[in-house]
Amino acid sequence: MRGGTRLPRAVRLLVVARAVNRLGAFSLSFLTVLITTGFGASAAVAGCVSAAFGVATIPSRLAGGRLADRIGRRRTIVLGLTGCAMAQLGLAAADSLATAVCCAVLLGLVFEIYEPPSQAMIADVVAPDEQVSAYGLLNAALAAAGMGAGLLAAGVGHWDLRRLFVVDAFTCLLCALAVRLFLPADRRVAAAATDQRSSIAPWRDRALLRMLAAGTSFAVVYLQIMITLPLALDHEGLRPADAGLLFTASALTVTAGQPLMRWRRLAALSAPVALTVGHLLLALGLAGYAFAHSLLVYLTSTVVWSVGDLLLVGRAHAVVASLAPPGGTGRYLAVYGTSWGIAGVAAPLAGTQLLEHAGPAGLWSATAFVCLLLAALQPVLVRAAALPGTHDELRSPATELTHGSAH
Repeated sequence: MRGGTRLPRAVRLLVVARAVNRLGAFSLSFLTVLITTGFGASAAVAGCVSAAFGVATIPSRLAGGRLADRIGRRRTIVLGLTGCAMAQLGLAAADSLATAVCCAVLLGLVFEIYEPPSQAMIADVVAPDEQVSAYGLLNAALAAAGMGAGLLAAGVGHWDLRRLFVVDAFTCLLCALAVRLFLPADRRVAAAATDQRSSIAPWRDRALLRMLAAGTSFAVVYLQIMITLPLALDHEGLRPADAGLLFTASALTVTAGQPLMRWRRLAALSAPVALTVGHLLLALGLAGYAFAHSLLVYLTSTVVWSVGDLLLVGRAHAVVASLAPPGGTGRYLAVYGTSWGIAGVAAPLAGTQLLEHAGPAGLWSATAFVCLLLAALQPVLVRAAALPGTHDELRSPATELTHGSAH
């Protein structure tokens, strides 16, 4: 950390626990395969089940934010992870398509519950000027664990796809146990604080909604890489499986680049500058995809946009956390996090249509253009979020005085 500061113990324990969970979080990629091969359903049915899961994650995240602010961060994380484990065990034991579909939707309804309290806990215990580093560390740990998850999936998947869901459930329970035993207990909430929290209305905060719109655009672009890159490689005559190599290169870049974020000059970058440069690098990497015809060019472009991702990680979350009034951090982060649920529905539709009608060059050129627009808008968005008149009307004078002293 900058100046030799260490992150609080609670954050470090949370990062380790989430990394353990991420190590087993590979089963979702095989949900459609389980539906088709395990129950004889068509690819169209499997796609509908996957879409239903994606839609269910939106209320899941909102519920996680509300629960985090009402019953506490630790309780909500444990509840969400335990729910995920139960739904995954249900999928592993399902003996009919109807049961599997119900368990998949149930998994979606609990899948995002633990995200808002995890992010809010970091905002609670880390100083504002260190939050970007804390969120970056969490992302790097998840990226590193994701590489191990792929190897674990390759090994376990050779035996039985259902075992993937059992292993994933086990890591969820292990993470929940670690959180319950080692993270600080939730503090009791006074009646006055409860009344104050009930009046928080994040959906009426214009600054938050602007951040949500930008975050959704970013998520749609980012998911194009995750979803359509294998298809684009196939269009170029390369192996779709090479996408795994590119994803690994991205994870390595983000993980290895974490020490660079501690350099004084990088750490001192303001949010508008860091977000602008990050989106520009993302645009440059995606433009490289548009002109790529060899794996080496794809690999180089991947490293470029991953460096941009390194600058972006945590910045937006830190801005959103600073917008939230006392007692509303979980809900504000949850509303912002719905960008990924919305993008999860929009990205496959937009990406496949672009790929079919404009080819890989058109797809990646369009996503690069969106990143350029986001780069141009970031200074305006962040400055608007910081202006004292943009969302103060949603807070009482006493609340604003407390919030101002805290930040």
